[in-house]
Amino acid sequence: MSAVRRGTWSLLAAALLIPLLTHPARADELPDTSTGGSGGGDSQEVAAQVQNSTIKISQIKGGGGGKKGNLAPIDVDWEPPACWYEPVYTPEQLKKAVEDDSISAVGLHEFWPQSSFQEHYDEGKPRDNFDLYEEEDSTAEGYKNYNIGKGGYFWRGVAPDDSHPDSWNCGRLMFWMPDNQVPQIPNAPTPQMLAEYAYEHVKVPDTEVEVRPQARSTVNLPTWVWLDKGKFEDVVVRAELPRTNLYAETTAHPVSLTLEPGTEDAETFPADGTCRINDDGSIGSPYKKGSADQDPPCGITYLRASDEPYQLSASITWEISWEGTGGAGGDLPDGTFETTQDMTVQEIQSINR
Repeated sequence: MSAVRRGTWSLLAAALLIPLLTHPARADELPDTSTGGSGGGDSQEVAAQVQNSTIKISQIKGGGGGKKGNLAPIDVDWEPPACWYEPVYTPEQLKKAVEDDSISAVGLHEFWPQSSFQEHYDEGKPRDNFDLYEEEDSTAEGYKNYNIGKGGYFWRGVAPDDSHPDSWNCGRLMFWMPDNQVPQIPNAPTPQMLAEYAYEHVKVPDTEVEVRPQARSTVNLPTWVWLDKGKFEDVVVRAELPRTNLYAETTAHPVSLTLEPGTEDAETFPADGTCRINDDGSIGSPYKKGSADQDPPCGITYLRASDEPYQLSASITWEISWEGTGGAGGDLPDGTFETTQDMTVQEIQSINR
C-alpha cells in the first residue's frame, strides 16, 4: 500500500470506521487456550480484564500485605505497547466458532458475518488485508477447511484499549502460524513487549512514612521521617504468552524516597529531599528521645505554622529492569508511587525531650 493510500485509508478509518468497528472483541469469543477446550477458564477471566488478551500475569516476589498501587513512569512520554498479536484459536476451535456463529472479530478493528469467515477460512477465498506496514496493497490468502490437520494457531490483534490511535497498527486479518512459532512481523510479541506489559501490573506497597512528632510538627524544629527495614523490597512480575514459549520477568527495585513538604516554607534533609533506601529496605533513622534539635538523615523542618495541614508528599522511586526468553533483558523507565498525609505545624519554639 503506498504512503498516499495508507494516509487516505487512515483518514477514512478515523472518520468513518471507528464509530462502527472499534468495539472490543467479546470476551466469550475466546477459547480456553490453556486447556485446548472451547469453554471458559482462566483465559476468559483475563479477557474480561484486558479485552481479548491471554497473557498470564503473576507477581512472584515482593509486594507484601497491606495497601498497594500501580507505578507511574517517571518518563511521561513512555507508555506500554498499544497493541500486539496473539494466538487465539486452533483450526478446530475456529471452525467450531464459525459454525456456532460465535465469532465476529476477524481483526482488531474488523468484524465479519459468518459467511465471510466461511469464504476465507474454509473455502480459501483471499481478502484485502489492512496492514499499515505493507508498501503495496496487501492481500490475505485464504485457507482450506480452516487448516485442520496442520496444527498451529490462528493469530489476531490485541489492544488493551482499542480506541488508542496506535491500535490500528495491528490491523491484519486473523492469520495462521505453526505451533510455537512467532510471526516475524511488526507488533509481534517479544520478551520486551511482555516486560512492558508486566510493568502495568507491578503492585508496590503504599509509601506512607513514619514521622515524629507524629502528624504534628513544630516551626523550626526538624520532623524526622523514616521507614523500618523490610518495608520495601524488590517486586517481580512475570508475564507469559501461552503457545509461544515467550515470557518476561519485570523487577521493580526501590532506590529512594522523595519528600515534598507541601509548602515552600520548609527545608528538607537531605537538601534535595531525596533519601536513599538502605540495603535492608529501611529509610532514614528512627527518631530517638533527645534528638529533636538534631538534623535527621531524612526529614523536614517547617519554617511557618499552618492554618490548614500541609500535604506532605512521600514518593518511592523504583528502578525497573527485566529479563526474559533466550536471555533477553534490559531496563525500563523508573517508576514512582506517591502518597500524601496531613502535617499540622504549630507555632511553639520548644518541645518535650
